[in-house]
Amino acid sequence: MKDITGSFGTLYFPKAALMIYHTRDSKSSTYVEFFDIDKNGNPVNAHPLSVNEARQLAKALNTKAEKKESILKPAGIMDTSILYTNQQQRKVIWYTKAQQKNLYFTPLSGIADGTANVPPLVWIAGDQGLHIFALPDNKRPSLTTKLYHAPFFNVYESGGVCMGTVDTTIKKTASLEEFISAWEACFFNSKFSHLMQAHNPINGNCVQLWDSLIGTDRPFPMEVLTPSKKTLKNFIS
Repeated sequence: MKDITGSFGTLYFPKAALMIYHTRDSKSSTYVEFFDIDKNGNPVNAHPLSVNEARQLAKALNTKAEKKESILKPAGIMDTSILYTNQQQRKVIWYTKAQQKNLYFTPLSGIADGTANVPPLVWIAGDQGLHIFALPDNKRPSLTTKLYHAPFFNVYESGGVCMGTVDTTIKKTASLEEFISAWEACFFNSKFSHLMQAHNPINGNCVQLWDSLIGTDRPFPMEVLTPSKKTLKNFIS
């Protein structure tokens, strides 16, 4: 017979065992006994749990806490595009400069899929969803920088994004970079379909705007952006 245990992945071998005793009287005290495990897997050398052994046990049980602390931590030096982070709320605010992106549209929109230049954007993402706004230029925004409505379909006047059926599940232990990349992918990989609650985010016709930009190198016409009533102050608590 062939030994295939090496293909099972990481193997763990028993090293120690704990036996917890509990009295039945009104004072209900507890006693913990520690056993070493011999090469045959049998408990040996029973003795009270020592301070050093208790520390080792606490370290082993601290894995969950370590994972929690790793949430939204940068993999390296924090990029200057990141404006705000809050680990407790799993919330990040960042901005992107004007860039060319692949955009997708539903057939009913009448716009073909393709690449187009989009304006600088501010992203506010967390467990409560995604908000997105446009910026007047590529400069790093401040707390008081005026935010403009993002010139896309599927975005409410409040800046909230309707993700439709897009899977926005992001793993709980995602690094800061993974979190940002996942949210941007969720947004740009979704299909833009319609204006939300009759909110037109631009001065002009949104369908005609994107129809004229798709498949060209034309820079986004910043003059069509309309101001919102929001600044970054509204999203930092």
